[in-house]
Amino acid sequence: MKMILRYLEQLKKECVLAPLFKMLEAIFELFVPLVVSQIIDKGIANKDMAFIMKCSLMLIILAIIGLASSITAQYFSAKAAIGGATKMRHSLYEHILSLSFTDYDELGTSTLITRLTSDINQIQNGINLVLRLFLRSPFIVFGAMIMAFTIDFKEALVFVVTIPVLAVIVFGIMAITRPMYKEVQNKLDKVLLTTRENLTGVRVIRAFNKQKKENIRFKNENQDLNKLQRVVGRISGLMNPLTYIIVNGGIYVGAFKVNSGDLTQGQVVALYNYMSQILVELIKLANLIITVTKALACASRVENVLNINSSMEFKKLSDKYDTKSDETKENVAKFELRHASLCYKGNSENSITDINLVANKGDMIGIIGGTGSGKTSVANLISRFYDATSGSVLIDGVNIKDIPREKLLSKVSVCMQKAVLFSGTVRENLTFGRTDISDETLERAINISQSKEFLSKKEGYLDYMINQGAKNLSGGQKQRLNIARAIAANPEILILDDCSSALDYATDAALRNAIVRDLSDVTTVIISQRAASLLNCNKIIVLDDGKVVGMGNHEELLKSCSIYKEIYDSQFSTNTDNKNGGVN
Repeated sequence: MKMILRYLEQLKKECVLAPLFKMLEAIFELFVPLVVSQIIDKGIANKDMAFIMKCSLMLIILAIIGLASSITAQYFSAKAAIGGATKMRHSLYEHILSLSFTDYDELGTSTLITRLTSDINQIQNGINLVLRLFLRSPFIVFGAMIMAFTIDFKEALVFVVTIPVLAVIVFGIMAITRPMYKEVQNKLDKVLLTTRENLTGVRVIRAFNKQKKENIRFKNENQDLNKLQRVVGRISGLMNPLTYIIVNGGIYVGAFKVNSGDLTQGQVVALYNYMSQILVELIKLANLIITVTKALACASRVENVLNINSSMEFKKLSDKYDTKSDETKENVAKFELRHASLCYKGNSENSITDINLVANKGDMIGIIGGTGSGKTSVANLISRFYDATSGSVLIDGVNIKDIPREKLLSKVSVCMQKAVLFSGTVRENLTFGRTDISDETLERAINISQSKEFLSKKEGYLDYMINQGAKNLSGGQKQRLNIARAIAANPEILILDDCSSALDYATDAALRNAIVRDLSDVTTVIISQRAASLLNCNKIIVLDDGKVVGMGNHEELLKSCSIYKEIYDSQFSTNTDNKNGGVN
């Protein structure tokens, strides 16, 4: 609740005006049964048309004022609810972006999406109903009871008995269902995760004919959610029948007084209207409590994410850190790994162990190894996507943990294994929100990445529109644009993490030659499973099971490292002219 109030702090005016106008509407609503009673007992009984018209006009005025008050209250409550939910969603999204990759791995994408969408929508509905009904419904319940005392004291005592009984039913059901609604949201997370996996991997599922298995998996998780929702629904469904029994029982008691003549017809109608108002408002209050219960359960889930502190801390840009002068920079390595090891959270074994690597300005470093050998883990340490569990990583002689995020991002640019492009123009994807990149810089990046050949055929060139998921581009085209985006950032360290796997050998060779020719002052790290992609590197690191088993240039490793020679021989035929590619 404190978390919700924090986001409503700047919407105090709306939060005050909404219930006030609802209270104003309730006051006028309470006078309606009295006016109706007067019309029956005096106007109709005495056949006084003037009195009837006068009271009817009063009813119309009460209705107009009540309607205006209700619409005004609806406006302010909706403005407060939507405004608070918007602020909360922005805050949660910003916080999620500040979390480390380790936190993402632990939380999971599906639950974060659910909390950003479904959970915050539930909170928004809860805020809206609270502002409209939290004061109005109790006010009408007790107001109707007090007004009933002005009609008949003994009959009004029935109201005193029924209201506490109804309160016990309402709050008892709320106490039972609140933890259940939280569990419903958790099961919804699982259904969303399964749905997301199936939609993302639909081609793999069809390729391996696993539709039946995934259907069964989804059906089981959906049934678990359905069973829990039905249990909660049955318990919540008891609310209306129980409240109707009690309220109608109270009205039945008043029937005896009608028969004995102690109450007039108008008084009976007024008492029935007041009892009906109480019934309607208690049902509204019951629905409010159910909605608030859901909202509080969802708010707890959102707050749990907001309370997570990132496992990776960055220095602020305003903080001073150990910078090196230009002269000193020339004498230190561009980046260095000193006995660096990395163990991902939840794993018992290190992904990489005791890695020592030094790269100077302009070096081209190659990293090769079998699947799962730890190649990407090295890139994750250099870019600080993950922190080393032991050892250290230095850039320009400064520990990477002491470099502010903004400074680190200006130095290091990464092109990942999976090519990711967003819906928008080519220009928007290459600049990615940065306004300081000129067209000349983009043109240079496009030429180096070998994207010119296909972009020149696209209508609009840099303004060519890319669809969601880049469905209108081939795999190789997507990879080349991803490489162009990394180059366009003008980094000091460029990491290409197996991002040319979809390129043919001629394009791959042209890309490597362009990097050597045009990025001679940039320290480049090329991670690849192709030995041919690393021939231009002046230093190649061979990894096996997370450890360095070879280091040197191509010729040296062919002589000294059996694993590298095995990889090379498996890709190049001894009977094929290597000058022509000769790849099996």
